[in-house]
Amino acid sequence: MDRGIRSENRINQFVIDGEVVILGVDGVSDFDCAAAGKHNDEVQFYAFDAPSADGDDLRALPLSPRKTKLARLLDRRPDGMFIAPVEQGEIGPDLFRAAFNKGLEGMVSKRRESRYRAGRSSNWIKVKNRAHPLRTWAVEHFRNETLRRHN
Repeated sequence: MDRGIRSENRINQFVIDGEVVILGVDGVSDFDCAAAGKHNDEVQFYAFDAPSADGDDLRALPLSPRKTKLARLLDRRPDGMFIAPVEQGEIGPDLFRAAFNKGLEGMVSKRRESRYRAGRSSNWIKVKNRAHPLRTWAVEHFRNETLRRHN
């Protein structure tokens, strides 16, 4: 991880769960651009969680304190590094509608009291935008692969 973050926070070791993206001019992540390695100088990192910090295993803590630790850890983060926002309350349908209207791939919702666990969990859901071009590409790609294998 970036030495500037470690020295400013005096934390020697940490693990951050997040995603590397390249945003298009419309502010929407461009998966093809990122996968092709184009414009690597424009890569941004969106941090979601902090399962470990300074030797402490935070996975057993609820999401809320982990997010607080993440915010403290990245308080003086460099440009191009962001913390995924936490929205509370029953706003899921409105938030998904806004994501859909912006053309985003989807969104992830986690329970505030959930513990950190790698892989799928009943404590979080990923809601996909069925109209997103990446989903259309994936469906066509796997359909063509299946047809090719059976012919």
